[in-house]
Amino acid sequence: MTETIRYAWGDSSLGNFIVAMSQRGIVALDFTEPGLEFLAMLRQRFPGATLVEDPQSLAETVARVSALIERPERTSDLALDLRGSDFELRVWAALKQIPPGMTASYGEIAARIGAPRETREVGEACAANTLAILIPCHRVVKKDGSIAGYRWGVRRKRALLARERQAAQPSVTLV
Repeated sequence: MTETIRYAWGDSSLGNFIVAMSQRGIVALDFTEPGLEFLAMLRQRFPGATLVEDPQSLAETVARVSALIERPERTSDLALDLRGSDFELRVWAALKQIPPGMTASYGEIAARIGAPRETREVGEACAANTLAILIPCHRVVKKDGSIAGYRWGVRRKRALLARERQAAQPSVTLV
């Protein structure tokens, strides 16, 4: 039976994005411009799948993703269809445990998953993440706390972290 991957484009203050879904959940959330380049990547990633642009049935999902981009500190109950190696899945599960507004180093993630010597591999697993924001690899930083690369651009990573930190700050009411 051929798998069907439905997709739709959205926009946010951090740029255009695409959401792609299988029957089980979101398989890709990527900041990208509408066009054929990303569709070619989807075809390569899901060989044999039928790709269907479906903005009507994905409208609610696109709206929820857009809201999450604006407020990345919020939790999401969107269904995910995670596809990766066992190691990648362990790293991604650890990333989801980092509280919004907080960061962890690649080494800390490696230690959390019981692979303290595999810091570089943690970085590779972050780079392999195809679910921007939903798997919060933007919360991973270098050991010294500085921002390292980000699949979707360092500018977006800084913006997401700033939004989360701002939301985590207690508000002060002046009387």
